[in-house]
Amino acid sequence: MIAIEAAWLALLITGFGTMFLFGELLVNMRGIFGVIGLAFITLYFMSYLSVTMFFVMIVIYLVSLTLIIIDGKVINDGSLATLGGVMMLFTVGISAPDWVTGLYGVSGVLLGTFGSLLFLKVFPKRQMWSKIALVDQLSSEQGYNSMNESYRYLKGKQGETLTDLRPVGTINIEEEEFSAVSNGHWIQKGEKIEVVSVDGTKILVKKVEV
Repeated sequence: MIAIEAAWLALLITGFGTMFLFGELLVNMRGIFGVIGLAFITLYFMSYLSVTMFFVMIVIYLVSLTLIIIDGKVINDGSLATLGGVMMLFTVGISAPDWVTGLYGVSGVLLGTFGSLLFLKVFPKRQMWSKIALVDQLSSEQGYNSMNESYRYLKGKQGETLTDLRPVGTINIEEEEFSAVSNGHWIQKGEKIEVVSVDGTKILVKKVEV
């Protein structure tokens, strides 16, 4: 296997690896960032692990990445993304030969995650995280008056959930689909709901008791 002597190099390797992998999820780079990111992460695991443990850890790492992708494309509530993130940090930390290198590696993952956001300023972004972003409140004081007006008419209207709200999901009101958030309760698919309030793009709903 490849040997990396300096512990601080783990910071650079995992940092660039995570930045490009997450960058591939955030922006549309046709897989280029994904290949670069996987190359860095593979180098990290190959540097410190035996052949057997390398395959074990790379599989766990890829599973964690898959959970994040599934959350962004399907679930949209952040639960699987959080689990995947924890698994990713665990595999990077435990694969290091000592705690100093592990700390550098974990720090690289965290820095790379935030660093990937810079790609949003340069490249066309993907839409897979739009529903999670819905929980951000956009008030009229922040200049989102037109958005407020476009959804304000939904207040008081009733509809049906198209997906589970945990608490974020999709609802159907008058044959139109909207992203919505429940008032802290899990509302299952197919339940009748009513819009309680609208704040920017945040549509707050509650279950209608029959």
